[in-house]
This record gives sequence, C-alpha cells and structure tokens, in this order.
Amino acid sequence: MTIAIIGLGGNLAGPLGAAPAATLEAAIAGLGAIAGLSLVARSRLWDSAAWPDASGPRYVNAVAVLEGDADPEALLARLHAMEAEEGRVRGAANAARPLDLDLLALGGLVRPAPDPVLPHPRLHQRRFVLAPLAEIMPDWRHPILARRAADLLADLPPADCRPIA
Repeated sequence: MTIAIIGLGGNLAGPLGAAPAATLEAAIAGLGAIAGLSLVARSRLWDSAAWPDASGPRYVNAVAVLEGDADPEALLARLHAMEAEEGRVRGAANAARPLDLDLLALGGLVRPAPDPVLPHPRLHQRRFVLAPLAEIMPDWRHPILARRAADLLADLPPADCRPIA
C-alpha cells in the first residue's frame, strides 16, 4: 500500500455557484471514491491569502491522504478531470480557480520527470500546503530533503494562513 498526499485549493465559486469551501469538501469526498484508493486522513480547511499576488480572492486549502495502489500518471489524470468537472480551465500560472488538486507525494517516490514531478517541487516552500499537511502528518518526511513536514513549516516565514473554525 502506498500513501498519496493530495493538496487541495480553490478561490472561485464552482460552476453551480458553490463556495470554495463546499467545492473542497465535495472534492475530498470524491478523492475517497477513486478506485483502488481509500481516504485515510484529511486536514481541516485553511484560509490563506492568494499567492503570489495577495490582492486576488482568498483561497481555501486542505490536504488529503489516500492509501492504496496508484499509478502517478493515472492519478494525476483523475485529479485533472476532477478539476475540470468543477470548472477549472488551465491557463495562466497561479490564476484564480474553483479547484486545484496537486499530487504532492506518492510514497517515497522521487521523480524529476515526466509529470507528475514528485514530490511536488514547491511543497516545502508553501505555508498553505505545509500547514494542513503538518496538521495531519507532522512526521511525514520529504523524500528529497529528509525533513519532517512540521520542521519544514517551522522554517517558513509567517504568512496569512489560518484554519477555518
């Protein structure tokens, strides 16, 4: 059995007008329905400033952990399909979107190419990823940096990121 760590985010209403928090909750449920995988943990929802331009709509973020057998390309394709179902149109990098699903890590797999690159190349630099990850898996170790999620989070400068009550 392999652990797949998925980062979730969104800052626009979905196609039927669902708020980002509702879209993320539905996406988490959808992750648990992917064949061959089971949802074993999920973080609370987190509120964070848009990144890299904080003037955009605020994001809701979360992390989910799945367990099972997963092919990296097939899992990434399923995540992209889920994004499209919620109205995501791929365009400019870091653009506002109803749903963003990132495959952050798949077991201890280190994969520089092809997509998906694993672990996610910027996960250790982003508080909106590490805060929810450290909430549910503080001892998870980055397969390249060999550092715990909680320690990577502690190294980051303060940022506008907090759990939603």
